[in-house]
Amino acid sequence: MNISEAGRRAGLPPKTIRFYEDIGLVAPARMENGYRDFSEEDLHRLAFLRRARALGFSVEECRQLLGLYHDKTRSSADVKRLAREHLRRVDAQLSELQQMRATLAHLIDACSGDQSPNCPILADLSQTPKG
Repeated sequence: MNISEAGRRAGLPPKTIRFYEDIGLVAPARMENGYRDFSEEDLHRLAFLRRARALGFSVEECRQLLGLYHDKTRSSADVKRLAREHLRRVDAQLSELQQMRATLAHLIDACSGDQSPNCPILADLSQTPKG
């Protein structure tokens, strides 16, 4: 199947598929005319990548996950370790976002939002970092 059909079926834009091919995550066959010819296995790989990326795994983590998926001698502990490390980073990002939200909410509450030029939001943003 061509790249448009593969993209439609895998839920990925052709540009993303070309990128995955450029970095070696997928390697479709080529027809005599040079066009890509995606197999069902390529399609499965692309769907795997789409789902892993949707869960926030980096491209390198996707490479590792694909390697583990195709390694029939793998240990599920290796997969779990990779996923657990990713979850730890997601939790750290959530914590940072919660802190960011709390700061923004505080600044919004402190701002009168009237015709006055005094604005705690701008005052906070203009502070020079300490240290």
